[in-house]
Amino acid sequence: MAEEGDDDEDKTEEPSQKRLDEALQRGDVVKSQEVATFFGLGAITIMVAWLSTGLSHSLVAPLGALFDHAAEVPMDQAGLTAVYIEVGKLMATVMILPLLMFMIAGIVGSMIQHRIVWSLDPLIPKFSKVSPLAGFKRLFSTDSLVNLGKGLAKIFIVGAAMWIAIRPELVKLDGIVAAEPIGVLAITQRLAVKLMTAVMIVMALMAGADYIYQRQRWLARLRMSRHDMKEEFKQQEGNPEIKQKLRQLRQARSRKRMMAAVPGATVIVTNPTHYAVALKYDTGMSAPRCVAKGIDTIALKIREVAEKSDVPIVENPPLARALHASVDIDQDIPEEHYRAVAEVVGYVMKLKKKRR
Repeated sequence: MAEEGDDDEDKTEEPSQKRLDEALQRGDVVKSQEVATFFGLGAITIMVAWLSTGLSHSLVAPLGALFDHAAEVPMDQAGLTAVYIEVGKLMATVMILPLLMFMIAGIVGSMIQHRIVWSLDPLIPKFSKVSPLAGFKRLFSTDSLVNLGKGLAKIFIVGAAMWIAIRPELVKLDGIVAAEPIGVLAITQRLAVKLMTAVMIVMALMAGADYIYQRQRWLARLRMSRHDMKEEFKQQEGNPEIKQKLRQLRQARSRKRMMAAVPGATVIVTNPTHYAVALKYDTGMSAPRCVAKGIDTIALKIREVAEKSDVPIVENPPLARALHASVDIDQDIPEEHYRAVAEVVGYVMKLKKKRR
């Protein structure tokens, strides 16, 4: 228990959107039983207030006709089966609307709390659900105590609301004994609607408060520690160490390809030790192209490869720095450097002719 408390204390960060989405996919959603109860009561109240009279007439007339002709019903298996089927059809026809209302109330009660989620995860057997120790912990958990308190408060508050609603009607109940059956039905319906309306008002307040509480508990349960956030960031953005290694690997491959292009360069323009830019120019090219460049250690390596391959090296510090800053590898040099590079390339061409 102490370890769980320490873990909860470490979870100080609000849940990320990814963590919330994963919870929804698992079927772990905000669910207030009081909200579902409120919508169920609403369906019952509508049924009692507006549909009970019509449903009663739908049952009374056919059943009355059946009882009036009961003596004509054959008492064999076929006759009784026909009666059962007829009564079953009648009950199904009458009850389909209330059942449909209850289904709609349940769907609305769920949709108003969270979006519809299809998940089989809650159906998967889990050891914690059958473990006696886990069950004992749940029995004395904070949620269990809160549910007990809510149950007791609901009994007293709803009972008080019902008493306040029905008390003015107590003096009128004495007349029910002498009333006609139809009148008794009307009085009962009116009292039931009044009682249920009072209960619904109370339940609306309790459902709103319980939903806020359940949502806060849900968010608290999904809170993250700083370690959780780092791990999630690694999963989403990639492990920084792995990304750095991949970057170094790509740079090494790129450097290897670049060095392989140096022997085919026309000239290496350098700032004796700090900058080196390898240029290639052949007849038919629109402009000289940079095939390699680098500073410090890479510049020295370019010079070494160039010397081994007998590629001319020309020291021109301003041009070397300018080319290194303005042109990328495998790109033509900018127009503003055409004249300076043309002079260098022309100089190299003259040297090659003299050697020949």
